[in-house]
Amino acid sequence: MRIQKNISLKKYNTIRIDVIAKEFVKINTDEEIQSLISSRILKNKKFFILGDGSNILFTKNFDGIIVKINTKGKRVIKENSEHIFVKVSAGEDWQNFVDYCIENNFAGVENLSLIPGTVGAAPVQNIGAYGAELKDVFYELQAIEIESGKIIKFTKSNCEFSYRNSIFKNRLRNKYVIISVVFKLHKHPKIKLEYGNIKQELEKSGIINPGIIEISNAICNIRRNKLPDVEKIGSAGSFFKNPVVDEEFFIKLKNKFPEIPAYELPDSKYKLAAGWLIEKTGLKGKTFGNAGIYKDQALVIVNHGGASSEEIIYVMEKIQKIVFEKFRVKLQTEVNII
Repeated sequence: MRIQKNISLKKYNTIRIDVIAKEFVKINTDEEIQSLISSRILKNKKFFILGDGSNILFTKNFDGIIVKINTKGKRVIKENSEHIFVKVSAGEDWQNFVDYCIENNFAGVENLSLIPGTVGAAPVQNIGAYGAELKDVFYELQAIEIESGKIIKFTKSNCEFSYRNSIFKNRLRNKYVIISVVFKLHKHPKIKLEYGNIKQELEKSGIINPGIIEISNAICNIRRNKLPDVEKIGSAGSFFKNPVVDEEFFIKLKNKFPEIPAYELPDSKYKLAAGWLIEKTGLKGKTFGNAGIYKDQALVIVNHGGASSEEIIYVMEKIQKIVFEKFRVKLQTEVNII
C-alpha cells in the first residue's frame, strides 16, 4: 500500500474530468483496508472511497485522500435446493461478476448486465435496470466501520434500500468501507422480459424461450446501442433518476401528453422515464461547448473531449430547467457530485 501525491483522477472517472487528488492510494487486499483504517488516516483527513468512477462527477480538485478499492475474489459459500450464495470482493468489476453468474447458470443478475462499476459500489447505489435491482439478489455485506475498525455485517433490512439509494448514501455515508457482498442467486431462473425493449431484442434473434444468457446478451445489445463507449466518449452513465410522481399528477400529465410512458408502482405512484422527458424537450444530441446530451440516449450527459465540470453542470442544470418548464417535473441526479 503506497500513498501517492497529486494524482490526476482523469483516468479514474468515466466522464473524464481532469482534477487532482492531493493524495491517492490503491487498496488490493482487505488487510490493506484494515491497515489504512487502523492508521487513522481516514479519521484525520477528507476522504472518498472510489470504485471505478462510473457514477461520479468531480467538480474540483480533491483536497484529501482518494481510496481506490481494487480487491478481487468471488466464491460460492453455501447453497440449498433453490439458491446459491456467492461472496464477492468489493473491487470486483460488476460485469465480470455477471459473466461469472451466467457461465455458472446462477440466475438473478442477468437483467443488470453491462452496468458499469464495482461490486462494492452496487449496494451503495442499489443499482438497477430493466425491471431488476441489486436488492432483489442481495443477501448481506461486510463493511469495516471507520471509527472502530470493526467488521460489521449488514443484512438487507439493515441497508434500507430504496430506488437508487441505501443507508450508505445517507445516514452512514463515509462511516464504513464495504469489503465484500454476498448475493442470493437462483438455481431456477425467474425470467423478466416486461421492462424496456427486451422482448423486441429477443424477437430480432428469433428467441422465444430465453434463458439467462439470452436475456443478458439482449440487454448488452440494447445498452451498447444506446450508451456511449466510455473509452471513446466520456460519460457517467444515466445522469438522472427516473422521477416518481403521484397518481393525481400523473393523470394530469397523461391528459396533456397521452404518449408519456410510465410504470405503475405501489401506493398509487408512477415512475416516469427521465430520458423520454428530456428527449421531448428537443435537447437530445445537443452540444454546449465540450459537453452535451448523447445522441442515442437523452439520459446521458457526455464529455466530447476536454469538458470541465462547469460545462457538465451547465448542461445538467439546463436539462433540469427545461424539463421542469415543459412538464413541471423536477429531475434529480443519479450521479454523485463531489
